Amino acid sequence: MVEMEAFRAAVGDWASGGPGEPASELAERLGIRTVVLLEGLSDLAAVEALAARRGRDLAAEGVCALSMGGAMNVGRYAALLGPSGLGLRLAGLCDEREQPFYDRGLTRARASERDVFVCAADLEDELIRALGTERVEEIVRTEGDLRPWQTFLHQPAQHGRPRHQQLRRFLGTKKGRKIRYGTLLVEALDPGQVPAPLDDLFASVGERANR
Repeated sequence: MVEMEAFRAAVGDWASGGPGEPASELAERLGIRTVVLLEGLSDLAAVEALAARRGRDLAAEGVCALSMGGAMNVGRYAALLGPSGLGLRLAGLCDEREQPFYDRGLTRARASERDVFVCAADLEDELIRALGTERVEEIVRTEGDLRPWQTFLHQPAQHGRPRHQQLRRFLGTKKGRKIRYGTLLVEALDPGQVPAPLDDLFASVGERANR
């Protein structure tokens, strides 16, 4: 895990204009064959939580899930890591509104788009719909967030909005909350409740690991 974090840091530095050698050397030493390009840290938390639940050791499979700090960075990361860079296979999970960034970035990097899976709104929305709003509110209460949740619901902008939209917005109102709940919501899923985009991503990565 420590070395995988080092690889993520090296790729981030490379994407910011630093040298590429550290990332290349770590990829070879760790046997990384596939990189899952994710928009942010909450998506990474959810992917890692599901891997843990399913007993999947992604690092041992040569898979690195990587947060890019926003979908607009996908072109840069795909160019560095894909066919025109380190030659790694690329997969991804993105929001519907961000899909054009993935399409353009992967096309320019001459990488396949077939292993990018799209959430209808975003991953949080998919998880809330899978669990149901009552279950998510129960998790909010268990986590000690009942008071801020009730305060949030009294805001004029939230009046009349569907509950799942209110919950989705609430998760993004405090720094770090989306990341924490990315893990918590995945951990609360029954095996048959995993949202299709996330489930399909894991099936795709599993297929690649077995090649």
